Amino acid sequence: MTAVLSTQTGLHPRPFLKWAGGKGRLLGQYEPFLPTAIDTYYEPFLGGGAVFFHLAGRMQRAVLGDINPELVNVYCYVRDQVESLLLHLWEHQRRHSVDYYYQVRQQHNLRSPLERAARLIYLNKTCYNGLYRENSQGHFNVPIGKYKSPNICDPLLLRAASAALQKAEIRTFSFETLLSRSLSSRDFVYFDPPYHPISPTSSFTSYSRYGFSRDDQQALAHVFSTLAARGQRVMLSNSDCEFIRDLYQGFNLQPILAARAINSRAGQRGKIGELLVTFP
Repeated sequence: MTAVLSTQTGLHPRPFLKWAGGKGRLLGQYEPFLPTAIDTYYEPFLGGGAVFFHLAGRMQRAVLGDINPELVNVYCYVRDQVESLLLHLWEHQRRHSVDYYYQVRQQHNLRSPLERAARLIYLNKTCYNGLYRENSQGHFNVPIGKYKSPNICDPLLLRAASAALQKAEIRTFSFETLLSRSLSSRDFVYFDPPYHPISPTSSFTSYSRYGFSRDDQQALAHVFSTLAARGQRVMLSNSDCEFIRDLYQGFNLQPILAARAINSRAGQRGKIGELLVTFP
């Protein structure tokens, strides 16, 4: 395995956001299915970026994105202006309290993209369970978490992430646009969409106002199949259920055992089956 080490921090890069469905704890199960060398890495559902950071030392460049512009904005500032971002996070850490949290949460119309990036990281580090969720107006609406001393500003973590992101193009785009890209056989595409619900009570399939419907899952399966038919290396994770298995029949289906990290009931945060779809 090839790893990347930040010369600025001495740390291997890892996610700086806690994200629903984050893959940090699953990388050991994913490793047998990951390439050892990549020209360009594509990830259109970026989230916490665990797979990107894990593979950063194996790729020449990356194209990272998400349909959520606020998440894309955060990654751009971590890449391009991490020291300025750290100054804002230090201020958030100094002023943190229950009242301050809800004051910041109400700041829906900040004009400065740097302030918006710092706000998202601050809320992510202090909200309930690290959950990112938006209402239909696109406003963050998660209550404060019960943390005694949240680590809001982590210079070593953010500088290591910034170093890894120097090789990445980061922008807002949807997964369908990959069909118009000229990918080579040495590129690698990883899809980590909002998971299809496996029961009526597991309906959290999106973290933003945009949602991800059954039709979206079918459109994604079409993109995956089209890229695979072109001989390109693709991998996808999703919930292990009949609907997803039917969508990807004919591909390599690998069951994955994952911990359910985000659930409103602590007693239901156990192990859950997920599915890894690979080609070739």
